[in-house]
Amino acid sequence: MKSTTMEEAPRLGLPLEWPEPQADCGVCRALARQRAAAAARNDQSHVSDCNVEIRNHHADRQRPRQQ
Repeated sequence: MKSTTMEEAPRLGLPLEWPEPQADCGVCRALARQRAAAAARNDQSHVSDCNVEIRNHHADRQRPRQQ
């Protein structure tokens, strides 16, 4: 017999702070401009995408490469 009760709603944490782009990186500056434009038009999906890109852009250089 199937259960007819709903599962508990997921609990989400607070959104992450916007990452700071590296000042000497043109890619980070371009992403920050795209993020600002997306925020101005209330496109939160694109804002989130830009934040992920900024956050991960230099992460590869910080992590040791796996062989």
